[in-house]
Amino acid sequence: MSDYDPRLVDLYDEDNPDGPDHDFYRALAAEVDAASVLDVGCGTGMLTVSLARTGRQVVGVDPSPAMLAFARHRPDAAKVVWVDGESSAAPAGPFDLAVMTGNVAQHIPDSAWRRTLADIRERMPAGAVLAFESRNPAARAWEDWHTADLTTRETPHGTLEEGMSATTRDDRIVELVAVNRFLATGEVVREVQQLVFRTLGEIERDLAAAGFAVESVFADWKRTPFDADAVPVSALMIVVARAR
Repeated sequence: MSDYDPRLVDLYDEDNPDGPDHDFYRALAAEVDAASVLDVGCGTGMLTVSLARTGRQVVGVDPSPAMLAFARHRPDAAKVVWVDGESSAAPAGPFDLAVMTGNVAQHIPDSAWRRTLADIRERMPAGAVLAFESRNPAARAWEDWHTADLTTRETPHGTLEEGMSATTRDDRIVELVAVNRFLATGEVVREVQQLVFRTLGEIERDLAAAGFAVESVFADWKRTPFDADAVPVSALMIVVARAR
């Protein structure tokens, strides 16, 4: 996918506000007494900036120039080191904590996934913590993402008409196509993304291969233990792993 349209980036925080997911990662940073944090796929930097308290080094890495341009103009953005690029572009660290939030893990294709985990591990000492969430494929969340009817809302850039389709490419890949029309000009912005729905078994194997041991897997931000046989099916798998 090409970079995000800056007008849609302006709406990202409204669509993805600060909430219990950010509270979870902030609490985890405090629990592990992290003096250095790496945020891989930091996006607009909402969580990233909030992690940058006095005495803690925080690095935010993202491959989207449009997202990072927004992040760099946040209040207190100067407290964070912002890096354009993928995980391989991150500084050497070492980092006590690395996070991938907002289901970033699913945006990383298989061709780059194991390398990303290896890049992160190379920047961490033994005992450091990696945490991220991924949607449970058994919950089939994508079935609720298709919008048969277009919706409209008012934005700083005028009235925006929106719609989305979700198509399964195989048993693990879901392609999302978002169509955004700015009614004042008639301009259409079409975004195509592919999400990888990895099973917990896949995630655990890939983490082990990269040098991590899974410590906890939660089903929600309240830290309910994940149970693959739970009814109803848990929507999330929140993984906390330690570098070996």
